[in-house]
Amino acid sequence: MSRVICAGHVNWDVTLRVDALPEPDGEATVESRVGAGGGSAANVASGLVGLDVPAALLGSVGDDEHGHAAVAELASKGVDCRHVVSVDRGPTTVKYIVVDAAGEVFVLGSPGVNEAFEATDLPTDPLASADHLHLTSQSPDTAATLARRAHEVETTVSFDPGRRVGDRGYADALREVDYVFLNDREAATALGEAAVQRGRNADAEPVSDVAEALARTTLVLKHGPRGAEVRDGDDRHVHPGYPVDAVDTTGAGDAFASGFIAARLDGATYERALAVANACGALTAAEPGARTQLSWRRLDDLVEG
Repeated sequence: MSRVICAGHVNWDVTLRVDALPEPDGEATVESRVGAGGGSAANVASGLVGLDVPAALLGSVGDDEHGHAAVAELASKGVDCRHVVSVDRGPTTVKYIVVDAAGEVFVLGSPGVNEAFEATDLPTDPLASADHLHLTSQSPDTAATLARRAHEVETTVSFDPGRRVGDRGYADALREVDYVFLNDREAATALGEAAVQRGRNADAEPVSDVAEALARTTLVLKHGPRGAEVRDGDDRHVHPGYPVDAVDTTGAGDAFASGFIAARLDGATYERALAVANACGALTAAEPGARTQLSWRRLDDLVEG
């Protein structure tokens, strides 16, 4: 049985490495082009399996070459893909990821079916038997329903809503989760200038539904090369991260989530979980592609060093 179920995007990524990210009306030289499976939920599931945590995936792909390849790649790594839905009403979502020499990234997305799955595509039994549900970008209604169902069967929930946390209507889902992962830009978008402040007083200015929902949960804030922290009510737990020469930051946040979840399921403190998560993110940023092969052996030198 899978200990963690990851629900969200399953994509096909086309990574273009360029000499520099061009300015408007500019041009860059493509130095390499590689296709591989991607999508945040798929990346986290793959990372968890590498860390010896059985993981299943809930998502959707098209009934096409890219969809078949993405699922086959995940299955070969040991991810349980029985809840990945293949649909014939559109193509697998393809993301074009442009990476420069410093590892900086921008993403071009094409329309696809990576949000065609529904909460009902995941039966109750595997959700009830899992220790944890991890949500990534998906339909707000699907995310909220999955989170509510998980709590009904006492399965903990985390959510990494991504760059559109402020405008997709995720407030209902965020009210149901135990942990929320946000990078600095996402936290500023969702919470404004007071991104890291907790609580309100009677004279406080009104805040958004998303900000109110986030005030009730545990925040896991990713600061990139500056490490990460957990904000649990008034308690703060900080880890400075690990210095690496970034090659490609694609998927580093997903690897971070894999490490944090795996460590917490193993009973780790927040400090230990942040150390593991930062190590996973650092390893991924130091190598090309969205999915570095994570393992405890590879993490030991960083985490214990």
